[in-house]
Amino acid sequence: MMSDSPRRLVIVGAGGHAAVVIEAVRAMGLWDIVGLLDPAPPAQSVLGVPVLGGDDQMSKMLAAGVANAVIAIGSNVLRERLGRVAFGLGFALPPVIHPSALVSPSARIGNGAVVMARAVVGTRVVVSDFAIVNTGAVLDHDNVVGTAAHVAPGCALAGCVRIGDRTLVGVGSSIRPDSVIGADAVIGAGSVVVADVADRATVVGAPARMLRTKGERT
Repeated sequence: MMSDSPRRLVIVGAGGHAAVVIEAVRAMGLWDIVGLLDPAPPAQSVLGVPVLGGDDQMSKMLAAGVANAVIAIGSNVLRERLGRVAFGLGFALPPVIHPSALVSPSARIGNGAVVMARAVVGTRVVVSDFAIVNTGAVLDHDNVVGTAAHVAPGCALAGCVRIGDRTLVGVGSSIRPDSVIGADAVIGAGSVVVADVADRATVVGAPARMLRTKGERT
């Protein structure tokens, strides 16, 4: 017997991030995962969920009564692009919030955003559409995480930090209060950010220093 349409959900992606999303969705108990969409999957199923085709099959899934989608792709740029395609087709893009995450009632979690296990999303934090707050990351009060940005596992963001669209905050990084991190930037793993970071910049170290800006020759 087919599940009710409002409960049916397709996941776009079939890599490691998709596996974590599958477990978070299952833990929430709100949707039935019908399958994965990936044009080049590493395997034909992930945690028992079959790959049904490429992401070009989204419209067919919607026509078949699958009302919900999650874009479970690690690339920030691609996740945003496919998320907008799915939204344009008419999918609902619910946020996925692992039950073990601690999310303030005053926080706002955007469409298609993912908050992983043991993350802390503090008072008045905004997690924008398609953003990832990964395992064990801590976002203190009044943070803003931009569209399709990724705060990696174990990061610690103090109060009033702004993270730009599509920016990656690498695993285990720390950011001081009131910092502004630009769009499309990369904070290297384990960095300690004590100053603002420009758009498209890559910074590494403790304290974090500029490595390059996207478009520069290296």
